[in-house]
Amino acid sequence: MTGQLRRAVVSVPTNVAEDCGRNSDGDLARFLEISMGSASEVEYLLLLARDWGYWDEGTYERYATGMMEIKRMLAGLIMTLKAKLIADR
Repeated sequence: MTGQLRRAVVSVPTNVAEDCGRNSDGDLARFLEISMGSASEVEYLLLLARDWGYWDEGTYERYATGMMEIKRMLAGLIMTLKAKLIADR
């Protein structure tokens, strides 16, 4: 589980960074959505680690709260880009 959690955590910013060389809002929105999927995977793995007793409740809450904030930021960016894409049509 440690390896899977590490891969998912790294995947969140990696997908955003992957779009840096592109010039398309559509591509950025797609990569942000992929990052959102990875963030959801991290959330699940955090729950699983807590439920299996790898972490106490405080440790879980600290990490889960951070991941929820990251997901809120991703969601805001995705909504902004999609609105811009619709307006640009």
